[in-house]
Amino acid sequence: MGSTVLSLLFAIVVPAAFASNEVYSSESSGTFMLNALQSVFFRSEKVHTESMEAISRGMTSAKALSVLKSHNMTSPALLQIADMAVKGQHHLRQPKGYSGIEGARKMLNDMIFESMSKYDQEIAKCTGYYADQCAQMEVCRGKIAGANYVAANSRALILDSQANINKCEEAIPVLKLELKQEKLKCKHELAKMNARLKILLGDLAIMTMILEMTDCDKKFIQEEELALLDCKDPCTNKTFITFNHDSLKQKVSQLQSSVGKNLVQDTFKDMIDGIEEVDSLDFFQVHASKKALQPINKTKFNNPPLPQTEVPMNPCSDPNGGAPSAATKRAAKCSIKKSPQCYKLQERFLLIQSGIQDEKNELEKDISDMEESCKETQQTLETQIQNDQEMMDNQQTKLAGATEKEANAGELARQTAKENEQLDGDLKKTMKTCSTNYINYETEICALKKIRGELYKMKGGGPSSTVFQDCQVSKWEPEECSKSCAGGSQKLKRTIMQNADGGAPCLPLTAYRSCNQAPCPVNCLLSAWSGWSKCSAECGGGVQQRLREVKVASKFGGNPCSATSETKSCNGQACEKDCDLTEWTKWTPCSKACDGGTQKRQKFIKSEPLGDGKCAGAWDTARLEYKQCNMKRCKVPEVGALQCNNTLDIILLIDGSGSLGLSGWKAEIKMAETFVSSFEASGKANMAVILYSGPRTWGGVRRCYNTPASKRAKDHVEAVCKIKTVTHFTDDLKKVKKQIAGLEYPKGSTLTGLALFTAIGEFAVGRKDAKTVVVTITDGRPLSFLYTTYASRAVRKQARLIWVPVTRYAPLRWIKTWATRRWQENVVRVPNFKALEKKATVTHVVANMCTDTF
Repeated sequence: MGSTVLSLLFAIVVPAAFASNEVYSSESSGTFMLNALQSVFFRSEKVHTESMEAISRGMTSAKALSVLKSHNMTSPALLQIADMAVKGQHHLRQPKGYSGIEGARKMLNDMIFESMSKYDQEIAKCTGYYADQCAQMEVCRGKIAGANYVAANSRALILDSQANINKCEEAIPVLKLELKQEKLKCKHELAKMNARLKILLGDLAIMTMILEMTDCDKKFIQEEELALLDCKDPCTNKTFITFNHDSLKQKVSQLQSSVGKNLVQDTFKDMIDGIEEVDSLDFFQVHASKKALQPINKTKFNNPPLPQTEVPMNPCSDPNGGAPSAATKRAAKCSIKKSPQCYKLQERFLLIQSGIQDEKNELEKDISDMEESCKETQQTLETQIQNDQEMMDNQQTKLAGATEKEANAGELARQTAKENEQLDGDLKKTMKTCSTNYINYETEICALKKIRGELYKMKGGGPSSTVFQDCQVSKWEPEECSKSCAGGSQKLKRTIMQNADGGAPCLPLTAYRSCNQAPCPVNCLLSAWSGWSKCSAECGGGVQQRLREVKVASKFGGNPCSATSETKSCNGQACEKDCDLTEWTKWTPCSKACDGGTQKRQKFIKSEPLGDGKCAGAWDTARLEYKQCNMKRCKVPEVGALQCNNTLDIILLIDGSGSLGLSGWKAEIKMAETFVSSFEASGKANMAVILYSGPRTWGGVRRCYNTPASKRAKDHVEAVCKIKTVTHFTDDLKKVKKQIAGLEYPKGSTLTGLALFTAIGEFAVGRKDAKTVVVTITDGRPLSFLYTTYASRAVRKQARLIWVPVTRYAPLRWIKTWATRRWQENVVRVPNFKALEKKATVTHVVANMCTDTF
């Protein structure tokens, strides 16, 4: 009976308690407990019966009495019954009715029932304890496994934080040093630029005084004192220009900047060499007497017999130190009359002033750009330092958190392991007690049954009179557990298989026990992904990583954690890859009908270069090719110049600066008339003409430059700035020629940039189906190179810009950058004004503009 109950309880309670133990079955404590349970509790009916039979075979009446005494079951009544059982069959007489024996049987059956109940209860208690203890140990094992997983994840976070901190610790000092060097470099460069700016400002102040001194209208310097001297340094053989007037010479000598000094020499060079186009009476320059520059004769000694070595002449013994002597001044003096020569001199000083002003403006722009660049670079470095510092602080915070989490997880695992060890010890101790109690109760039951059997032998009769049938019950049938995990309640039922017949009554048919004591599954809970780390390589294939923290580790068969780290490849492009280009385009039509044009073909970028890869520029021969075409000379007509048959909107800019001279002005007007005639026959061209010059004083120049375009009235532009729109776009070219022929020579300075900006205003009224071409005639440098550069760029965005520079003093290097590309077909250089007025020159200009000529 007891074995049946034990087997039933083991079959029901233990599997429920250990449903989740398979994961940890390899652990020593789990293995011990499972084996111990199997060896102690898992007794089959056969084993239990054999155990009871073995005990019964060795159980004598005396031994049974001894067992009962050892179990403190020796009450006076039991001792009397036991004594009857032991001695009655040999010494007692058979009493009538056997009433005494029946009373003993009842008492023994009650005691057997009580022992079986205790045995039943002991099984329920031990198996219940075992299930509860195993559930607690399962919790411990889950906690330990979860803590270990969290510790491992924390270790990964620690290593990642340490790696990032190391990177920042390496990067921050380098960036700080780079920032320090950048600040020193910027400070040094800006100091040099500001020192240069200070010099330029000083030169501008000096030039302002020089302009006041040379003002032709105010006559601060007498006309006869305005003389140029072309001098030569006998030591270096270098020529230089100076002035006869002492105050003027002193002011010029005070110029500190190399720009100002060079401008003085370059600007007055044409006045020394002479311009081929000017009238021969405009200037007269007498060079210093060669006699004054002859080397000093040295005495030759001829005293034989000792020949004397000739002493070389000393070219640096000039008492005037290279400056012209009084005689030289008188011989070299050239008088400059008030009109027009004085204005020409004043114009050149204006050019020097504007050149220094350009340099100053450019330098101020460079300083501003340098300051902005330094500021941007320093901000970039400071931002990088700040970002790295913030990253390091953040990583240190993460490191501290991960370290604390790892330590807490490790401590939790250690404490839980100690708790598990205590539970394991208690379980072993309790199981030993339960095992002992099982044997004691079995022995006790056997002893009681032995005594009961001996008493019934005293009754006499057949063999059947000694057979006792104790109540037999079925196995426990469990109902559904109230909870699937974490300890529920379950009702057990069993039925009577056979009623008692002279034996012990039935044990209880219902019972309650705990069930599903294993902890409920805990699913893994992860934090959100951190951001992707920086790519480990700029190119050639790097790796980015991101991590996430384990908030709750998986336990008790819950859903395991998915990946806590992810990597992906980045910057897989080659570190160095040149750009890919398309195939060559077809050759374009010839750019000119005659005089040698060009055809071009191009390649475009199909894919950009990678890393330090190279890519040819748009004007590189690898991407742009030209070939000559129509190399025949243009036929110059007997009357007029080459005729154009293209639909064009043309803006002609005529230079009216004082440096032209009267003969130069006349040659330019004649060229302009011939140029306009080249478009009359086709009737496809519209023409606009702008005459440009400029103020003769620096104050007037400032008014032109400093007045916003929106506030420049037409009268202001024409009267002050001397930029006159002779005619807007018109197809009446005969009228245009008449207007050109009637123009008056302005004789001012050269505001080329302002003239170009004025031309832009004409674009708005041009024809949509006509190409716009701006043709600029100039004899020399503009008043402002910087302003002209800006204006040229603005013009080229909307129109083709062609330049016709005259004389060798025109700044050809700059003009090539101002003209539309290719400059070879947009710059027509003319050697002198005589060549300008020739039909061949006009034909060459027209040929550059037109692809269809006749």
